[in-house]
Amino acid sequence: MTREAPRSLFILIPLMTLLWASNFIVGKIALREFPPMLAGCLRITFAAAFIAPIFLWRQWNTSWFNPDLSKLALLGLFGVTLNQMFFLAGLSRTSAVHSVLMIAMTPIYVLLIAVIIKQEQISVRKAVGMAIALGGVAILNVLPAAAAPGSAPTLLGDFLVFLGAVTFALFTVFGKNVTARYSSVTVNTICYLSGALAIAPLTLWQAHDFPFARISTTAWTSLLFMALFPSVVCYLIYYYALSYIPASRVAAFSYLQPVLATILAVLTLGERVTLPLLAGGAVIFSGVYLTERG
Repeated sequence: MTREAPRSLFILIPLMTLLWASNFIVGKIALREFPPMLAGCLRITFAAAFIAPIFLWRQWNTSWFNPDLSKLALLGLFGVTLNQMFFLAGLSRTSAVHSVLMIAMTPIYVLLIAVIIKQEQISVRKAVGMAIALGGVAILNVLPAAAAPGSAPTLLGDFLVFLGAVTFALFTVFGKNVTARYSSVTVNTICYLSGALAIAPLTLWQAHDFPFARISTTAWTSLLFMALFPSVVCYLIYYYALSYIPASRVAAFSYLQPVLATILAVLTLGERVTLPLLAGGAVIFSGVYLTERG
């Protein structure tokens, strides 16, 4: 522990984990009425609107000059825009549980990209861990699995979620040096604002003639929830926790996300926990764990 952590973190960190896990379930609910592309555009736009006032409040008496503005905006294309678009497109075509397991592979994607650009070296233990995790993905997509109506996992859906995780991995690796120089509020604000501006024409095109009046309060609440909590609040909690607790300890809570997401998916969406799912999930977790500690 870097310094004495406030007691509030014992509430905030579990809350962050729960909110991130619930994002998969809430996303499935929103996608019942919103098309994936429009949902992604609106989520990014709303998130930018939520975080901008926080940024303005914090920057009011400081310099507004940012020499890395263009770099952060470009990173936002991957870490926000493409990430959200692929994630929601995939979530609409696969189960919430499959989605969370594909996202759980993100440390593997980060390592592979870092190795490819020679930012890191790979050890035998890490290579074995990656192979095991990929074997878990194969189990998920090869063995048949029963599913609730409308939530059957598909290879295309898993692949799109995978692409979403890869774009975030690209953001993590290539933004490592830039993002370390700024606060989480600054990084997230620039990324979301640049993303919202970049897709503004697409947002307007998707919204044109869309029957918003037919959207239920539940769907709107779900979309706003995704924009505010997983996209803004959770990241603020995450970086706040990092100022008191080592990253490895904070990241350890990520292992709870698939467990919580699975429980929530079973209770609220009627998704089923099958033997192939349990086997694939266990193998993936084993591989990711081995890789992170290799």
